[in-house]
Amino acid sequence: MKTDLFLVTPPFTQLNTPYPATAYIKGFLNTKNISSTQADLGIEVILTLFSRKGLEDLFSHAEGLTNQSKSLNAQRIIALKDEYIKTIDAVVAFLQGKNPTLALQICQEDFLPEASRFAELEELDWAFGAMGTQDKAKHLATLYLEDISDFIIECVDPNFGFSRYAERLGRSANSFDELYGVLNQDYTYMDKLLIEILEEKITLIQPKLFVISVPFPGNLYAAFRCAQYVKRNYPDIKISMGGGFANTELRSVSDKRVFEFFDYISLDDGELPIELLYDSITKGGDFNLYKRTFLLENGEVVYKNDALRSDYKQFDVGTPDYTDLKLDQYISVIEIVNPMHRMWSDGRWNKLTMAHGCYWGKCTFCDISLDYIKVYEPVAAKLIVDRIEELSEKTGQNGFHFVDEAAPPALMREVALEILRRKISVTWWTNIRFEKSFTRDLCILLKASGCIAVSGGLEVASDRLLKLIDKGVTVEQVAQVTRNFTEAGILVHAYLMYGYPTQTIQETVDSLEMVRQLFEAGVLQSGFWHQFAMTAHSPVGLFPERFGVVKETEAIGTFANNDINYIDKTGIDHDKFSFGLKKSLFNFMHGICIDYKLQDWFDFKIPKVTIPPDFIEKALRDESKLNTKPTAKVVWLGGKPGMESFTKYKKNKPVEMTVLTFHHKKEVFDLQIDKNEGQWLVSMLEKITVSNAQVYTFQELKADFETKMEHFELFWYSKPIYDLRDFGLLVL
Repeated sequence: MKTDLFLVTPPFTQLNTPYPATAYIKGFLNTKNISSTQADLGIEVILTLFSRKGLEDLFSHAEGLTNQSKSLNAQRIIALKDEYIKTIDAVVAFLQGKNPTLALQICQEDFLPEASRFAELEELDWAFGAMGTQDKAKHLATLYLEDISDFIIECVDPNFGFSRYAERLGRSANSFDELYGVLNQDYTYMDKLLIEILEEKITLIQPKLFVISVPFPGNLYAAFRCAQYVKRNYPDIKISMGGGFANTELRSVSDKRVFEFFDYISLDDGELPIELLYDSITKGGDFNLYKRTFLLENGEVVYKNDALRSDYKQFDVGTPDYTDLKLDQYISVIEIVNPMHRMWSDGRWNKLTMAHGCYWGKCTFCDISLDYIKVYEPVAAKLIVDRIEELSEKTGQNGFHFVDEAAPPALMREVALEILRRKISVTWWTNIRFEKSFTRDLCILLKASGCIAVSGGLEVASDRLLKLIDKGVTVEQVAQVTRNFTEAGILVHAYLMYGYPTQTIQETVDSLEMVRQLFEAGVLQSGFWHQFAMTAHSPVGLFPERFGVVKETEAIGTFANNDINYIDKTGIDHDKFSFGLKKSLFNFMHGICIDYKLQDWFDFKIPKVTIPPDFIEKALRDESKLNTKPTAKVVWLGGKPGMESFTKYKKNKPVEMTVLTFHHKKEVFDLQIDKNEGQWLVSMLEKITVSNAQVYTFQELKADFETKMEHFELFWYSKPIYDLRDFGLLVL
């Protein structure tokens, strides 16, 4: 198993699916015939901890801490430790999908030991009527794991979290002092588990280059612990860091102590920087070229970007490769029973990208000056579907999460058409902008191709602030787009923001009312509020004076530099809205309390809403389902109809008619139509069927029709065609 490169994601990201960075890099290295091995150390630590032996050791360690006072909840968990030890392996196997019959026992609610997390069940009894046995059992098993997690945080390691570890040390770490001090202390309980696993892998793999991807602040501490261990015990192995945290936070790192742990820190797209590092290590020599890489030279931190080669195009980076990752051992959990919200934690998703960067690239809160947003490069639809088929075959999973900043509507359309042409079964979801391109017909096409959900930024549901953000949408437009998705059967999640510069209290309250009305109308299924954070690489961070805020300091830290402390000239304390916004949304997502007065969610006085109570309802009333641009593509999703002719008498004159019988997946329906028009329609449906490579425009259909008959518009807007639009005749 000895390989030149060892690619690692340190604890913790997700329980249900691997973070894709190392799989992307391994896929690229395959195209260069460079051998590599990868590991998700997070899931491996979790599986070691949440096992029979893991819990035996955990409880033994916790009980040995005699000088520690414990809460009633922790005392209860210790009293029930034998029940936890007895059940843990079976529960983890169930959450891995290997032990489905256990659901029946879990749902009887006398199998799992219960601590404080189960108190929430009384509030959620209503949800279980709509949940199947497997889902209910998953939710109960998730609460069981969260009880153990609460115990770990209280009694063993306060930094523990299922999707992050010691996150506080990675957030706003302008100085390296605190993290450096912690790294020079003894190993924590979790550190020991991590290092045991790492040691076993390093001994087996013996890499020349150890690459650590750090996507989030909650991975930073563990990344440094891994690097520290390898540097101390295997000094010949070179160590490199990359990933989302480095790309946003470490663009001006200058603290020499960081390079006691890492030899290199590379920024932005990792393919070329890693290839050049590999060349420098394996080929040796005094002169090496680097791409966007920090290193220590003559005792000083230097930034090298001297390679003249351009970054690889998306066509050339290869298909992500999940080999070496323990795909059958990830744990699906249901923290929240909301069907959209659970998708982040339930089920294993292959990760792919439709387009590098963001095609919009204007939002003023976003890091639009950085390459991962700024450099927009779409991938050809056929290549995307090639990668879908390759990954489905290699992983045995046909679920895909496209991790785009915002998937382009036109490319989504082409990918959907290609999936349907190839007659493959795929389940997929992605992130979008709520723009008007997402018509009713496009949403139906996306659903037919396997799209089950989208998430997008509504941000602040205020037209003034959306304009200031340069979002390029209005609340009314968002409502119509979410309606189109929802009616097509696609779930919708909205990212929501509060505390944007110059946002007033009235706008926060009105924004919540907009969100309430969207849930009331049934066009939004899920959401998440986050407070605005000013980042160094966004327009707000680069030009704060334009947005009515002032940086607290212009000083640049020697370690991480991204989040910026600022003073909002309005003087409003936006923090106080956090609890009420999140509590109301939690209830809305579960379909309850939508009719509550907004004042009920806050323990302080808020102003009355100024938004009309029917604002969203009015926005949803218009927009025709017909789109007749001459260049619009016309596609038929259905099959070939049966035909039967008959004679109909109008004013005692015989008229030749045709009955077309269509078999839809759910039902059979008939259309009565003029015989000549019917014959043309049947021949045209064969041409525009989605399985054909050639796509016809509305103008081409009209021209073809008018070679044989007249008055195409009268025909196109007739009831039979209108009915056919409801069964898969799409204008895109």
